[in-house]
Amino acid sequence: MKKAKKLGIWMDHSIAHIIEFKDQWYELKTIESNFTHQDKVESLAKSESIMHNKEQQLHEEFFKRLETIILDYGTVLLFGATSAKTELFNRTQKDHRFTDINITVKTADKMSNTQRIFFLSDYFENTKVQTFL
Repeated sequence: MKKAKKLGIWMDHSIAHIIEFKDQWYELKTIESNFTHQDKVESLAKSESIMHNKEQQLHEEFFKRLETIILDYGTVLLFGATSAKTELFNRTQKDHRFTDINITVKTADKMSNTQRIFFLSDYFENTKVQTFL
């Protein structure tokens, strides 16, 4: 049985801000993709194919780390400006371990920590109101 904990993840392809709700919203941690600009330069010097393979491998690692965190929550909002949130969502939808977790995707611009917390508060407050209607 999943815990009824709420989680928000603002993400793009290079970073994810993990924000949890207990009595209030607070940022648990930040996870960064290990694919750096230096990796890109070195890989491109060898070949474009090698660069894409390395990038894909490191993104796979990045998503797996996020999936491990999501498994501890009952409700998750993935939000951000790039397609990374949708890629992660699609991965979770193909995995039976996420069946009992309510995962939603929303588009959002780049935000400060305060803006991310307001965004999550607004989203979950509106969701709660709609549930009671």
